[in-house]
Order: sequence, then structure tokens, then C-alpha cells
Amino acid sequence: MSPKSRSGWYALWFLVLGVLAADQISKYAVEKLTRTGSLRVIIPGMLNLVHTSNPGVAFGLLANSRSPWLASMLIAFSVAVIALLVWLLATDRAGALLGKCGLGLILGGAAGNVLDRVLRQRVTDFIDFHVGNYHWYTFNLADSAIVIGASLVILELFRDWRHPSEERERA
Repeated sequence: MSPKSRSGWYALWFLVLGVLAADQISKYAVEKLTRTGSLRVIIPGMLNLVHTSNPGVAFGLLANSRSPWLASMLIAFSVAVIALLVWLLATDRAGALLGKCGLGLILGGAAGNVLDRVLRQRVTDFIDFHVGNYHWYTFNLADSAIVIGASLVILELFRDWRHPSEERERA
């Protein structure tokens, strides 16, 4: 591994750990400084801080499930996704810079949410973004990193249809 690729590898893991740390610190602060169900207006008509917990999956799906296996299944699925992302990054199958950064953001966000599930059997959400009366589902920094990461991966796919390994073979 060359010094240049090694520094890129370190930067990628710094991104993953930075997302994980920011997510966990923000959730810890919300849990310690606010009561569940509390609401604070940050930007009137646009952004609130709302302390909620989600035992289900994204968008509150399965939140009312009484299945004793739900938490274990969600943790197992998340760990499998994390393993796949680590494999893609470690084997240099993540594409170019946008793809690698995107998968790094997804990995950090997924790790943050699975850590919540392991420690608390639910994910702490607190960002309530809305425009007028239209509210998105309440989310957290890990969710934001996952969405931004997925957007970067999709952007790279639209920007360059060729896989880096194909380019190397042609050179």
C-alpha cells in the first residue's frame, strides 16, 4: 500500500469514526438534556428538536411490533450490512472518491444506529425538519449520514458508469 493510498484509507476511517462519534455524542446530549417527548423550536417553521425513540426501522416501520425477535433481527441485519460495507471498502470495490466517501458515511451511520439498538434496543431520534405543515419523519445524525452517503454513491453511479477495475484493465 503506497503512502498516498494509506493516507486515503486513514482519512476514510476518520470519516467513519467521526460520523459515529458525532452521532453518539448528539444522541447522548439529547438523552441527558431533554425529556422524551420534549420539543424545542430551533428555527421557527422549519426545524425543531424533538426527543423520540424508535424501536422499529426507518420511518417508524415496525415500531409497534410486539415481536421479541425484532431487535435481534434488526441488529443481525445491520451487522451484515456493516460487514458488507467494510468488505467493499477493504477490497477497494467501493468505486472512486464519491463512492468511497458515500460508503464511509453509510458505514458510520449504520454503526451509530446499530450501537443504539445493541445498547438500548431502540434508536434515539431528535431532528424534526418541516416545511409549513409537512413534517419529515424525525431522524438523527446517523440517518443524515446514511442519506448523504447514499446520495454520493448514486451521484457517482450517474457520473461515471464504468467501474474503476474496468478502467485499469483498459490502461
